[in-house]
Amino acid sequence: MQVFNCDHCGHLVFFDSVQCLHCGSALAFVPDVLTMVALVPASQDGADLWRRRGRRDSADYSGRLYRMCRNHTEYQACNFAIPANDYTELCVSCRQTRVKPDLTEAANLGRWMQIESAKRWLYYSLARMGLEPAPGRSGPVFDLLAEVPGGPPVLTGHHNGTITLNVAEADDDERARRRIALGEPYRTLIGHLRHESGHFYWDQLVRDGGWLDDFRQRFGDERQDYAAALEAHYAKGNDGGDWAKNYVSAYAAAHPWEDWAETWAHYLHMIDLLETSASYATEVTVPGIYGAQHSRAVDPFDAPAPDFDTMLRHLVPLTLLLNSLTRSLGQLDAYPFALAEQALAKLRFVHDVVRAAGQRQAAPAAAVATRQQAPAPAAPGAIKNIANK
Repeated sequence: MQVFNCDHCGHLVFFDSVQCLHCGSALAFVPDVLTMVALVPASQDGADLWRRRGRRDSADYSGRLYRMCRNHTEYQACNFAIPANDYTELCVSCRQTRVKPDLTEAANLGRWMQIESAKRWLYYSLARMGLEPAPGRSGPVFDLLAEVPGGPPVLTGHHNGTITLNVAEADDDERARRRIALGEPYRTLIGHLRHESGHFYWDQLVRDGGWLDDFRQRFGDERQDYAAALEAHYAKGNDGGDWAKNYVSAYAAAHPWEDWAETWAHYLHMIDLLETSASYATEVTVPGIYGAQHSRAVDPFDAPAPDFDTMLRHLVPLTLLLNSLTRSLGQLDAYPFALAEQALAKLRFVHDVVRAAGQRQAAPAAAVATRQQAPAPAAPGAIKNIANK
């Protein structure tokens, strides 16, 4: 995620900021231009509108009108703005949520707010990749559910365009318990959403995008029995085996659909790390016995776009620095992965699919705010227990 600047005073602000700490301007993220903007009240005819403030010397000073997402006005849970001529109450990210937990329970309210924050992060990445929006294609729909005493367990997964998430995954202690129980080195809320979005985009980009034969050559045949494959995976567990020779994670070895979703999620981790690093103009020097190696972060969204090898060449020293920093604070490695050649080849495949889709289907940024949400017509049927990613 890049960092931003207040477009009124130029001070550093962030993706989730709601106020500039330097000039005091109200801030919002505007999806139709994919940036943070400074706003001032501009109520008209009783409507709660905001005007883009901008710099005094800019052409957009006191310009466009917006409304804040209803989840901002009711819960202070969103910082996305909506163009005034878009009469929906929810922003393009929040309107993707079809079902919410009972928000009268304080615990559910906090969990829901965290999940919506992670969803906005996912939305941004997909929009930057040219996947949200796209002509003739909707984004995923989310059901955010809480278990109730005596009720059935909530299954996390993707089915027919809908991503279901157990809101307990927003609890750090619960997520850590499952990470340890399953022997996972990495388990985060944004990681869950990235993984499940991979199932959604497998339908959109691989199955319906002309990549199915290439996918089967690289990941295997997804027509094998999915339920039986997962049962065998859980019976075997994550320990042992030679999964690291071919996959980004042990869970990826369970089935070709999970291999794709895990690799997809890892690709999103990769581009987000690179974009963040480039936003700070990070330069890394890796000392070595044969001399130091120097690397300056590359933005995956630069024009012309860097190729996969260039991105990977800059990612490696960046992850070394990242892990060294977290270890110095007594924390676990932030990037606990060592990718073998086969896993890298699968990441390259995801890169090729994403770049081809972005070039073919990218839409003007203005279409973001007005796209309609609806479930995809079909899906792998990847409904999993909440213990899964």
